[in-house]
Amino acid sequence: MRHGRWTARRGSALGAAAWLAFACLGLAGAAAAQGATPYPAMAPVGDYLMADRDAEIALARSAAPPSVSGDAEVLVLGPQGYVSAAPGKNGFVCVVSRAWFSGFHDDGFWNPKERGPICYNPEAARSVLPTFLTRTTWALSGVSLPEMLKRTQAAMAAGKIPVPETGSMTFMLSKGGYLGDAVGGPWHPHIMFYMPPIPTTDWGADLPGTRVFSTAADVDPYTMFYIPVATWSDGTPAESAGAKHSM
Repeated sequence: MRHGRWTARRGSALGAAAWLAFACLGLAGAAAAQGATPYPAMAPVGDYLMADRDAEIALARSAAPPSVSGDAEVLVLGPQGYVSAAPGKNGFVCVVSRAWFSGFHDDGFWNPKERGPICYNPEAARSVLPTFLTRTTWALSGVSLPEMLKRTQAAMAAGKIPVPETGSMTFMLSKGGYLGDAVGGPWHPHIMFYMPPIPTTDWGADLPGTRVFSTAADVDPYTMFYIPVATWSDGTPAESAGAKHSM
């Protein structure tokens, strides 16, 4: 975990949002001092599943405006991995991510409470999402975090994990998300952009006044930029619900 600046080595918005919340509240150093993660191992598989399939579909679609998510494919989590629950027409794919979508060094990697509604555009659905779908099957089959890290490093060395396609982005505009215990909810509605490993300073990220936040590439070849927006997917102002933490 990096300290003293916004950029943190995290694998998705789940970990990054938690870090941003800690940093904004001045708690990052205290979190590091605590040492051990409250989630040292995977919880029972059932704790990560949503019993109501229709509720999971609705939560996934809430990641983007209806004009996008209404024609998107929706994946829901089953005991062995994500499965298609609704066909799509526009190339977008919406899912409710779980904690292992976050970076390997994230303290909440096994947090069973995390739910991250996210809609991938066609480019991200092709080049970014498959990495996390594979990681999901590993998690649900009992693969340990160190073994996942080892497998991912091997896949990277073999050139089996591509960099994001040009234009890869996602929507995370849902009021219903839970992006970690530090956030305690959905953080702020935001759009994410995925780039190959580049200096985050190339985007002016994490500097005062830019309102562009970042996650530096770590094991996975994704440099991610987060741009908060003014409204949730239903059109209501961000201040109306959930956006509890300053930036």
